[in-house]
Amino acid sequence: MNHRIRGWCPDAWRPMAAGDGLLVRIKPRLGRMGPDQVRGLCDASARFGNGLIDLTNRANLQIRGVIDDKWHVVVDALIALDLVDPAADLETRRNILVAPDWQAADHNARLAEALASRLSALPTLPSKVGFAIDAGNAPMLTDAPADFRIERSGDGTLLLRADGRAGGTPVAPDTAVDALIALAHWFVETGGSETGRVARHAAPLPAWARADLRPATPRAPPLPGPHPLGHVWGVPFGSMEASALRDLAERSGASALRLTPWRRLLLEEARPVRVEGFVDAPGHPAMRAAACPGAPACPQATVETRALSLRLASLVTGRLHLSGCAKGCAHPGMADVTVTGRGGRFDLAFAARPADPPTRSGLTATELLAAFGAA
Repeated sequence: MNHRIRGWCPDAWRPMAAGDGLLVRIKPRLGRMGPDQVRGLCDASARFGNGLIDLTNRANLQIRGVIDDKWHVVVDALIALDLVDPAADLETRRNILVAPDWQAADHNARLAEALASRLSALPTLPSKVGFAIDAGNAPMLTDAPADFRIERSGDGTLLLRADGRAGGTPVAPDTAVDALIALAHWFVETGGSETGRVARHAAPLPAWARADLRPATPRAPPLPGPHPLGHVWGVPFGSMEASALRDLAERSGASALRLTPWRRLLLEEARPVRVEGFVDAPGHPAMRAAACPGAPACPQATVETRALSLRLASLVTGRLHLSGCAKGCAHPGMADVTVTGRGGRFDLAFAARPADPPTRSGLTATELLAAFGAA
């Protein structure tokens, strides 16, 4: 197995090598984990990894720092916890993002479960291709990464939309998954495997999918703090220590944990507690900052990222993105302030992506902080 391939999404059966060891990705069903699963995951991270867990923008988790000869032990443990499918091909296809406030037996839960039960009917798709089940009164996952989306229109009609298209086609609850699978086959049959993502795929949609029903105005994702289902905690940079995650789950008395694509955890029936490494204040500066693991955890990065991001976040206005290299893994879109590592120094740009031309280049960390008024 070649762990060092880039440009694809890892999973439990296909880990990816980073500077601190293998990344083993877990995709909990419906984005939800019970107490035993949380404890088991944290134990696996502490025993076989470096004790760090990532929360990704696909609402997945990653155990970091797994060494090669322990990888199979981790996978076996995760299968026993029902966090990984024992069939590798099904696990690879199970890229299902569901609105995190789903309720039992609502359309979000039913459609996500129906799709999960029919993964074998999907064609072989590029590893980054995913599905968003966002069938609440208004979409919540509009900015989260997905290629095929089931949403609601303003009048409540269920619709299927290919990412990158402004509108979609109406579908019925009992045929929505059939239509989604058919659209996935269209993508592959028209050369989508070469373009990689649906938003970049210019082939005309099949005639049955060419309706232009617009999704409803998006609703805001939950902020850190109280929530009707329990309590939300922010996870700065999407990085947490396994011991802290276990502590949060146990001390809060949560009956389950739900993952979100916004670096936040929703704990069901949880009471507010303070645990180092988690944020429950909506306006905390760390929640406006995105930063990849940086050096030395990532071999592509030439600079440290997260400690500097925490210092910068309280000085800048708007969204901050500090990337260890021009790939911009932590935040592929535009940020108000973008700092990119290059050759051990920093490039600075505004309203930009990491690969965009900088306003200033070759800054030291001290010079970068001084540009925002730090003494």
